[in-house]
Amino acid sequence: MAAPTRWAGTLGFALGGFFDGILLHQILQWHHLLSLVPGMADLRLQVLWDGYFHALMYLIAALGLWGLWRTRGRLSATGPRPAIGALLIGFGLWHIIDGLLSHWLLGIHRIRLDSEVPLFWDLLWFTLFGLLPAVLGWWLQRSTGSGRGLRPAALVAILGLVTGAAGLWALRPPPGQAFATAVFRAGIEPADVMAALAETDARLVWADAAMGVVVLDIPADRRWRLYRHGALLVSGTALPSGCFDWSRA
Repeated sequence: MAAPTRWAGTLGFALGGFFDGILLHQILQWHHLLSLVPGMADLRLQVLWDGYFHALMYLIAALGLWGLWRTRGRLSATGPRPAIGALLIGFGLWHIIDGLLSHWLLGIHRIRLDSEVPLFWDLLWFTLFGLLPAVLGWWLQRSTGSGRGLRPAALVAILGLVTGAAGLWALRPPPGQAFATAVFRAGIEPADVMAALAETDARLVWADAAMGVVVLDIPADRRWRLYRHGALLVSGTALPSGCFDWSRA
C-alpha cells in the first residue's frame, strides 16, 4: 500500500471499531467487549473495558488522520478513490478480525448473546460489515479512473468530521432521558455512595446490590460532582467517556 492508502486503512479500521462499539455495545446493547470472559459479570468492569476499547479506537483514528494529513500531497496524484477503497478495506478488516478472533477463537463475546443461534448473527455480521466492505474497497482500488473530483485536503477534512461525529454520537444521551447512571470504583462503600447522593441532592432510582452502579434523578449541572466521590463514569457529563449515555438500566 502506498502511504495515503495505508493511513486511510488505519482510519477505516478505527471507524469499524467505533461502529461496532457504538451500535452493539451502547445502542442495541447486544453485548459488551468482554461479555463471555469468566469473572467479568460486574457491569462496572464490562463498561470500563468498553471505555478502554473506545479510547484505543480514538488513538488509532487520530493516527490515521495524522498520517492522511501528512501524505495529502500524494493524494493529488492518485485521487481519492484508492484512499476511499482503503478506508472500506480497513472498516471491513476490523469486523473480519473481530469475528475470527473475538467470536470464534477467543470467545470473549458474540454478536447477539440472547440469540438461540448466535452463529447466524456472527456470520451475518461478518458478511455484511466485514467481507462486503472489504471487497468493495478492493474493487475501488482496482477500478480504473482517477476520480479526482475531491481535493485531498477536503477528503481528509470530511474523514475527520466523520470520525469526530462517531465519537460525539457516543457521548449523546438518548432523547428524553431524565436519569443519570453512575458507576463507582470498586471498593467504595455504600455509605460513601449515599453521602455523595446527599451532597449532590440526587434521588436514588435504582442500584445494584453493592451500590457500585446506581441510576439517579439528578440535575445535569450537578452530575459532574459525583466524580469527586469516586465515580468512574457518569452519563450525560462526557467525562471520561460516553459509554453509559445510551444505557437503558
